[in-house]
Amino acid sequence: MESLQLVPRFDDSLSYVYAEHARVDRWESSLGLWDEKGVTELPVAAIRCLMLGPGSSVTHAAIDLLAEMNCLVVWCGEEMVRFYAHGLGGTRSARRLLHQVNQWSDPAAHMRVVRRMYARRFAEIPPADVTLQQLRGMEGFRVRETYRRLSEETGVAWAARSYDRGTWTRADPINRAVSAANSCLYGICHAAILSAGYCAALGFIHTGKQLSFVYDVADLYKTDLSLPVAFRVTQSSPSELEREVRRAMRDAFRSAKLIDRIIPDLRELLEDSTTEEELQQYDDDEARPAGLWEPPALGQGGM
Repeated sequence: MESLQLVPRFDDSLSYVYAEHARVDRWESSLGLWDEKGVTELPVAAIRCLMLGPGSSVTHAAIDLLAEMNCLVVWCGEEMVRFYAHGLGGTRSARRLLHQVNQWSDPAAHMRVVRRMYARRFAEIPPADVTLQQLRGMEGFRVRETYRRLSEETGVAWAARSYDRGTWTRADPINRAVSAANSCLYGICHAAILSAGYCAALGFIHTGKQLSFVYDVADLYKTDLSLPVAFRVTQSSPSELEREVRRAMRDAFRSAKLIDRIIPDLRELLEDSTTEEELQQYDDDEARPAGLWEPPALGQGGM
């Protein structure tokens, strides 16, 4: 039996485990992860995101327990740099999803969410007359300045954000570190989004992919979390760069108390006042029938 401390994870309220070339199955009353070193017990009640990389497998019994414990299962590429599929989220209610759709589909509400996202990233409220294109330009400048500042502080040379997903090992160390750090951040943001009952595909700034909203949310934290971690770890020139990045991201998540922030941030950005009681109406009985849609009455938007 190995210690779980050898596996990348963070605090007990929301943690992740990345596994590759391993088998996940029920083990006694919990889960076990088998690899060439033996079995590692996974405290399933504490894990909120299990990332399965190449060469990994998971049994039906394990998935049943993971679903019961509201743990998101993600099938991903090597070192978490590609995303293939995921399981269900943490609530059976669609109230928050429907609220997100309303905010996304109304142009004025959509733009208000976008402005709040940029305001959070700028740490200041942009002027009311600034256009979306200007906001994007301001954000691009700030990100470039962040790369420049981190490069000067750490002595890690930075040219540009560039790598070929098909030839991962050819990328320079800092680009690989940034990708690995961002992948950890994407996984945690994705788990939080689904757990809260929102849709990962309905992005407000990013669009067109099943992870668009994940990218929106992760961008709120990159300059404070994943980018500094990537530069700091690259500076130390570790022999296992991606592994050390994952460990450092675990510590950064805990230090920043990220899980305490993501869902409240989402609710504030979307102006969502949904209560926990409203979300729980289907959680105790997943087969409970839902309501039926009715068209608007005449004179109230109907034909």
